[in-house]
Amino acid sequence: MSQQSRDTVFQEWHDNQALAEQMIPLIGRLYRHHNVVTTLYGRSLFNRSVIRILKDHRFVRKVEGTELSVSDTFPLVEALVNLNLGPAHVDVGKLGVAFKKRGGGDVEAFLREELAEIVDAHDPSGNNGQSKDVVLYGFGRIGRLLARILIDKAGGGNLLRLRAIVVRGRGDIAKDLEKRASLLRRDSVHGPFNGTIQVDAEARTLTANGNVIQVIYADSPAEVDYTAYGIDNAVVVDNTGIWRDEAGLGQHLECKGVSKALLTAPGKGDIKNIVYGINHQDIAENDSILSAASCTTNAIVPVLKVLNDEYGIDCGHVETVHAYTNDQNLIDNYHKGDRRGRSAPLNMVLTETGAAKAVAKALPELTGKLTGNAIRVPTPNVSMAILNLTLERETDAEALNDFLRRMSLDSPYQKQIDFVDSPEVVSTDFVGNRHAGIVDAKATIANGKHAVLYVWYDNEFGYSCQVVRILQHISNVHFLKLPRAQA
Repeated sequence: MSQQSRDTVFQEWHDNQALAEQMIPLIGRLYRHHNVVTTLYGRSLFNRSVIRILKDHRFVRKVEGTELSVSDTFPLVEALVNLNLGPAHVDVGKLGVAFKKRGGGDVEAFLREELAEIVDAHDPSGNNGQSKDVVLYGFGRIGRLLARILIDKAGGGNLLRLRAIVVRGRGDIAKDLEKRASLLRRDSVHGPFNGTIQVDAEARTLTANGNVIQVIYADSPAEVDYTAYGIDNAVVVDNTGIWRDEAGLGQHLECKGVSKALLTAPGKGDIKNIVYGINHQDIAENDSILSAASCTTNAIVPVLKVLNDEYGIDCGHVETVHAYTNDQNLIDNYHKGDRRGRSAPLNMVLTETGAAKAVAKALPELTGKLTGNAIRVPTPNVSMAILNLTLERETDAEALNDFLRRMSLDSPYQKQIDFVDSPEVVSTDFVGNRHAGIVDAKATIANGKHAVLYVWYDNEFGYSCQVVRILQHISNVHFLKLPRAQA
């Protein structure tokens, strides 16, 4: 490559950086003033760095085979600001690819056609619905990640307001609050909190990015009156896993100021186990206790759903290779569960999983068709589900991957199913992935009616995103997703 060519490539990079820098305040304005969340093939552009925006543009080439640069999308974002848009999730990447395929032309006319449902639909009064109070009961791994997501989504028409967390605590409250704040501020797996956190020991509050969060100390739900803190009609998200049936979770509903309870674990008995994107439409207005199922169930059900619809599933086995959890021991010690007493960082631990049976609660058509086991492995986050399936009609790896790629890009399940086609990815590459599961195309095996699929999932963050989607649904927080999915 000549020096002139090198200089040209370098200049193009700097030009794209400059455009991305100009794009950031426009994205922020769309979010804060119009409740428009801009994405690039499902990846949010709001509150992202210049480099992240440039990397997401490169991602388009991998999934679509089409180059898309910031110079292609910047004119679209610039025009969006002037269209007086109503609330929606707008995929600028898909619009950019469609505009290029059309051959360019009048950007504003193109957007008015593609986004006709929301053009000139902005309500300057900001009256886009009533905010919903959310309480996190328990502040462990999932509780803190839910807090991060809710704080990150505050504003922009999201309407969910994290009002309080409930924890057990005795002794020095000021010291306890500092420790809670520190665990929210720093995370060994997910990195630092993106913002600022202040502690008010006298008021017993944490203020994160302007969100004032009451910290309530209680040993049981019966001790809490939420209305005393100005909280009413709240959804309590139970992250403790202590109660998993109606009787136990019903304690939350007896508290003043609570209307619903959502469990972040598989529910027992008649509690509806919801995998958002699959059976969330089964939630009735009068359902006051719900379960978000398990992280593994959320990871595999969307993939199983689309496969069963397209190919039919005769039977199968699910093997979960799962990161160790706080339930296991750091070193060998007594544990009531089989094998779980052995040191988690030193062993692969064969254990049971209810995920295969739990699939039937979200997909009744697969009742009795799946078996399952789990292996806990010495890694703190990101797991994998191996789906060993017998299909009802034949296929091959190329056709199967092409189908799943299309489902991840342009279907109602694009928030649940992600797709990767790289020979070099490993588990840490999926830390922070917001999808329920990620299909690893390079590992797909298909021969006739036999198929083996490998599905990665961030069992902490990806699952927490699914929980927030349920929260949005039961709180009547809905956004149009444009352009419309084709499948």
